[in-house]
Amino acid sequence: MDEVSRFGGRVTSRDGTTVAYERYGDGGGPPLVLVGGAPGAADGRVLAGLLARCLPVVAYGRREHGDAGREVEDLAAVLAAAGPGAAVHGTGTGGTLALAAAAAGLPVGPVSVYEPPYSGAALGRVSARVLVVDGGSSPAETRRAARELAAALPRARHRTLTGQTHEVAPHVLAPVLAGFLTEELLLEGVLPEGALPEGRRDGGPF
Repeated sequence: MDEVSRFGGRVTSRDGTTVAYERYGDGGGPPLVLVGGAPGAADGRVLAGLLARCLPVVAYGRREHGDAGREVEDLAAVLAAAGPGAAVHGTGTGGTLALAAAAAGLPVGPVSVYEPPYSGAALGRVSARVLVVDGGSSPAETRRAARELAAALPRARHRTLTGQTHEVAPHVLAPVLAGFLTEELLLEGVLPEGALPEGRRDGGPF
């Protein structure tokens, strides 16, 4: 894997809680904020390193104790530090949080989620474009929930990754996310044509 730059930072959430984050890569364009599936230390370092070869990535540590409202405030603080138009990806409960933040009106760009549990968010309020992803070897109930989630969102598409389970391989997920985000940012005119090297679009090698 190519070396990518990485540095750490901290932001203060609305209730005064300090939230640590790591920023990967120094490319142009809006960054992608990764929301991990478990509270605690910054999650998704391998995925962040892969994606940072194409776009800036911010991964942060979720608080270990706190309600959903506080976690949305934490994400709001991270998004403010990340910069305007940041995209968001969440795995597991991180996907639920990403959708809740979008439903709450946080200024997010495209949103992607991987096998989030049931979302209590007001899904009809999510105006962002959303990619809902599941694993082809995950339980049938999980896959059905992903399809139903995509159908319930106003602007969503669904993708199944063959052979993957809930513990999705970062090198399989990374090109799918990069392709989705690049396509959406190109459509919005945020990125110039050719911003992502050929072969690293949706489904390409990483």
